[in-house]
Amino acid sequence: MNTPSAEVLDRARRIRLVLLDSDGVLTDGRIIVSSDGTESRSFDVKDGQGIRLGQSAGLAFGVISGRESRALTARANELGFEDVHQGVHDKLGLVREIIERRGLEPGEVCFVGDDLIDLPAMRYCGLSIAPADAVEQVREVAHHVTERPGGRGAVREAVDMLLRAGGRWDEVTARYFTER
Repeated sequence: MNTPSAEVLDRARRIRLVLLDSDGVLTDGRIIVSSDGTESRSFDVKDGQGIRLGQSAGLAFGVISGRESRALTARANELGFEDVHQGVHDKLGLVREIIERRGLEPGEVCFVGDDLIDLPAMRYCGLSIAPADAVEQVREVAHHVTERPGGRGAVREAVDMLLRAGGRWDEVTARYFTER
């Protein structure tokens, strides 16, 4: 188990906004192209449930993707993401804009990324997390690496850690453990 260090837990306690890459984080990175040219992606329901738990604890979520995808738009809308940005190649510039617009500090933002394009934003934010199957250079920079790969529970694992570190896990999950 990738137990978060004391430093990571300290960083996690300050997080108010979680920004996610899409392909390789919310999805497993595969893009399925049909013969008619339409693209499909697969999202993990456990990641979605983790996002919902995080939202119920007051965390805000957004996605910043280098590619454009109707599937991502639909999933982000379904999950109530507050920031949805696609076709972005300067993720750091956008992260700075989002932080300023929201009146946050970089230390209050977590960025979850898996590839080189994510590195500048990951270095800037207070907490950076990489899925287990992120490229080596990203895993080396990340404050924390999940056990789960992208699109297969990495986001859920990250959100669960944020909730536990912030002392909000019991509050947001109590209804699932209470017998009626």
